[in-house]
Amino acid sequence: MYKYLLFVLLILVSCNKKEAPEQKPEILSLKEMSELATVEYTITKIIKANDNKTWFKVGERKILMSCEATIKAGVDLGSLTKNDFEISGKNVRINLPQPKIISLNIPPDKIKVEYEQISVFRDTYKTQERDMLATQAEKQISSSVDELGILDQAKANTSLFVSNFLKQIGYQNISITYGETSSKPTMQ
Repeated sequence: MYKYLLFVLLILVSCNKKEAPEQKPEILSLKEMSELATVEYTITKIIKANDNKTWFKVGERKILMSCEATIKAGVDLGSLTKNDFEISGKNVRINLPQPKIISLNIPPDKIKVEYEQISVFRDTYKTQERDMLATQAEKQISSSVDELGILDQAKANTSLFVSNFLKQIGYQNISITYGETSSKPTMQ
């Protein structure tokens, strides 16, 4: 009788055995880095303006300004999910989001008037006009990001950083792709 009772007790205990909660892979700690800036460029932009071509204004008005912009680019690791990883032993395939511009900043103290020529009959450039010129410079800098190769450099630096991070936590064969949604990344 005791054997039977002991057998039933063992079955009940083993049936109530709770599974250990699924361990969060160390690899998902990349997600906690959120927006990872891997490249920073400092660009000086020259802004030149004049409005001498209007027929109803007498005299010249010219301005030459310079501004220094800081551009940071990288990857938003906060958007990673478990589906972006494929782990097999010491091998890992990871699909990262495409690099993007994280910030473009032109501090007001980095905008300087280098040269200004105003005729006697003309008014100086007002603050609002200078701000419009700085806004135009910011748009031109944004549109030149591809020409400057900032996103390509961000991709290269991100790959290096993520690869080194994964090697430190024990992975040996690492394959990194960017922005693939429909198919799984392939080993290189």
